[in-house]
Amino acid sequence: MTRPSGVAVLGSTGSIGVSTLDVVSRHPGRFKVVALGAHSNLQRLREQCLVHKPRFAVLTDTTAAAQLKSDLAAAGLATQVLAGGAALSEIAAHPEVEYVMAAIVGAAGLASTLAAAAAGKRVLLANKEALVMSGPLLMQMVSSGGATLIPIDSEHNAIFQCLPVSPGTVTGTPGNRGVRRILLTASGGPFLRTPERDLVGVTPEQACAHPRWVMGRKISVDSATLMNKGLELIEACLLFAVPPSLVEIVVHPQSIVHSLVEYLDGSVLAQLGNPDMRTPIAHALGWPERLESGVESLNLIKVGRLDFEAPDPDRFPALRLARAAAEAGGTAPAVLNAANEIAVAAFLERRLAFTRIPAVIEEVMNAHPIVPVKALGDVLAADAWARQRATSVLTPFAGAVR
Repeated sequence: MTRPSGVAVLGSTGSIGVSTLDVVSRHPGRFKVVALGAHSNLQRLREQCLVHKPRFAVLTDTTAAAQLKSDLAAAGLATQVLAGGAALSEIAAHPEVEYVMAAIVGAAGLASTLAAAAAGKRVLLANKEALVMSGPLLMQMVSSGGATLIPIDSEHNAIFQCLPVSPGTVTGTPGNRGVRRILLTASGGPFLRTPERDLVGVTPEQACAHPRWVMGRKISVDSATLMNKGLELIEACLLFAVPPSLVEIVVHPQSIVHSLVEYLDGSVLAQLGNPDMRTPIAHALGWPERLESGVESLNLIKVGRLDFEAPDPDRFPALRLARAAAEAGGTAPAVLNAANEIAVAAFLERRLAFTRIPAVIEEVMNAHPIVPVKALGDVLAADAWARQRATSVLTPFAGAVR
């Protein structure tokens, strides 16, 4: 009988992390939780440690980490508590870890994702920003480290299931794979039918009330602006070695068809399922096998209809900005991502109006001199520059709803 595979869940207290632990717990003989990592959610990480008893637990917030260490010691757990961002990279590369769920939101997840790739792990990539920021470097590290990279975003996981490719590898040009185009589906978010005049007064609470998915606040806002789809376009180009011209975005409000691939012979393959992240998580954990995920079977009769429409470019200017970054390449995607993170944070803190998020991003992108990405330092420099620039231009774009 083989021993269970070691799993590290980075971002364990977020929605993806919670879903991952749910799937892992359904297969106790196959997986063992070796490490859990989060930023500062002490209460939830404490609860997860008590249930899963990992060898390591990491909080990047040092004060919270000290409290967690005290709490777990009092509970009699032998879990070793580590603090700081470097500790995430340490557990991602640990010899006992074979699977790494990379689910830390934003640029904060970049270093640990790269560490997992360099150490040859199976990387379950839920942090889209890591790929957007450092795409060519990450893919190179996956190849040189002998890692396996499987996307967790429901859309990219769907494409992966519909394409004849192996994870973490490029199998030639789109033409010799017979691919005509990739169709990324988007729910349209909570404001798909909201009159444009009403978008100015949108509150963070409204933007985070997604009609189909339960997600964190930052990604919920990205879904509302459709920046999440723009970032996914950049990801798709990198993951599947296709140019931006071959990736189209289609609004599909039911979120049942997660993405489609059209081939030269006219065939269109699609992956369908209920909107539950445990499906792509179970797929990535089990690949090439299939695992029980706990997701309810899809009832197409109950769904009744599947609608599709083109996204409105005036309502969703973030799509135009993301496509421009994908076409420009170099440091442009990192700048797009950083400016978006700053703008979204300002909106969530009620310092910026919802409709001004794309405006801040465009201001920063227009001021950025794009350079090729040759090393991680190029990415980090562009990221730091964009954050500083975005912060400096926030004041002229004030007017958030209180």
